[in-house]
Amino acid sequence: PAMHQMTPLTNALKAAGKKIHIETSGAHAITGYFDWICLSPKKFKACLPENYAKAHELKVIVSLKHDLDWAIEEAKKVNAHCRLFIQPEWSKQDKVLPMMIDFVKLNPQWQISLQTHKFLNIP
Repeated sequence: PAMHQMTPLTNALKAAGKKIHIETSGAHAITGYFDWICLSPKKFKACLPENYAKAHELKVIVSLKHDLDWAIEEAKKVNAHCRLFIQPEWSKQDKVLPMMIDFVKLNPQWQISLQTHKFLNIP
């Protein structure tokens, strides 16, 4: 959604009394007004520096051990009140979840996020 000018849509939704949340990689400018911004950066397409300050939540997908190191580096870029999440890549979760649990035990500022809809077999 951040590839588009979101201000008219978010203004209309706010006028209708709606709360607005967005999840974005941060690779494009975030326009409009959002009550909650989940920033989920990707290694292959850099997040714009100004988007880190806007994030209420940082979510890093983990498919390899070194993704945890990358998550720590990404967390240094967000504001102090940003919630920190790591999420296992679905096809590799059996392999990475045990190391993620160990990571969270050593780094309690992080939480684990799971794709509940996939456990429930909802596309």
